[in-house]
Amino acid sequence: MKKDIHPEWYPDAKIICNGEVIMTVGSTKPELSVEIWSGNHPFYTGQQRLVDTEGQVERFMKRLQRREEIKSEVEFEAESSSPLSLGIEEIGLNTRAMNALKSEGLETVGDVHARLLQGDDALLSITGVGQKALIDIKKYFRANGLID
Repeated sequence: MKKDIHPEWYPDAKIICNGEVIMTVGSTKPELSVEIWSGNHPFYTGQQRLVDTEGQVERFMKRLQRREEIKSEVEFEAESSSPLSLGIEEIGLNTRAMNALKSEGLETVGDVHARLLQGDDALLSITGVGQKALIDIKKYFRANGLID
């Protein structure tokens, strides 16, 4: 056996809990400090108690609340960044077609999309919206994946 490679052995090492020597065992350290042992553990003593070390429950609840806040922020951003919630100026129509859509009460891209789903004639029936404007509207919707 090699010399000087093994740690020193203490056959009477003291186990200390709450400043009190509980027992002695063999160990490589002369003293061992423990917080819980069979004499004060709820399983062995039959006592039920909740140990909330350093506010773990409170930290968990804060994390859960923050997660819900982030989730609602992401949902709000997704709704507000949707092309349907943008103004009709985003479509890039000429002034005449833009004014015609506004006079019909179509203020957002979503409004125009709903009207387009009724058919091409629903948009062409608006005075000031012609074939060129209809083609531009369809190009915008295809580019944004709103129609096939």
